Amino acid sequence: MNCPRCTVALLPNANFCGSCGFTIQNAASQPVPGIPAQNQAAPHGGSFRFDDDGRGTGRGYQWEIKHPGSFALASVILEPEQSISAEAGAMVSMSANVELHSEMKGGMFGALKRAVGGESAFVSTFTARGTRGEVTLAPGMPGDITGIEMQNQTFRVQSSSYLAGDTSLKVDTKFGGTRTFFGGEGLFVLEVQGTGLLLVSSFGAIHRKTLAAGEQYVVDTGHLVAWEAHMQYELRKAAKGFFRSVLSGEGLVAHFNGPGELLIQTRNLAAFAGLLKPFFPSQSS
Repeated sequence: MNCPRCTVALLPNANFCGSCGFTIQNAASQPVPGIPAQNQAAPHGGSFRFDDDGRGTGRGYQWEIKHPGSFALASVILEPEQSISAEAGAMVSMSANVELHSEMKGGMFGALKRAVGGESAFVSTFTARGTRGEVTLAPGMPGDITGIEMQNQTFRVQSSSYLAGDTSLKVDTKFGGTRTFFGGEGLFVLEVQGTGLLLVSSFGAIHRKTLAAGEQYVVDTGHLVAWEAHMQYELRKAAKGFFRSVLSGEGLVAHFNGPGELLIQTRNLAAFAGLLKPFFPSQSS
């Protein structure tokens, strides 16, 4: 038997995990705080929970969201020889004994996919050497950070919202064809799969939306942060007769069908950039 949270092997009839402290006894029957019962089960038999208190534990690390709100900071305390991966450029500070290693994850083809999808071709891995060490991470734009503790779960994340995650998570760039999100997010989204901590960021605050089975909900594509990969959705124009370029993504919304969870950002980066545009000098011909 393995721990549902950190996957460490457990002794027979163990009541708690000695690695991360997760209570094992009757874990299957315990509801996850803040998530309706009909949405507890993940599509592949796992479970997950969104961070509720801004802190948690993982496979050899502890994490905490500091200064939540517009200028949130993720602090990760690594045990000796433990690692965590992050988007290139996300590091704010780190202990002197933490080793940073950047690589093109997935080889040349994987790096090319990430670059086409709007991500950096490189992934940074932070490892504490000798003793415990701290790494602090933050996105490039003002906004909040939240954690998703995944258990054999798959999430879709818009490219600019992925911040960091457990090194065991598989992060891939997926082409969604006509079912993906055009505009600022491009033709690709990130698919994150596995067990471990996923840190996502937003422009503005993060609003959680829980959909019951059969419930439908519409979200502007520029406000999406992350959603459960099993959720069915389709793209359509925000209103009939609202004619704009499909490739630009203007006027496009995502029509979701529950059950499932959505993370929505309260501000739209493309709309904000449009507001600032008149204040920047234009190049004359």
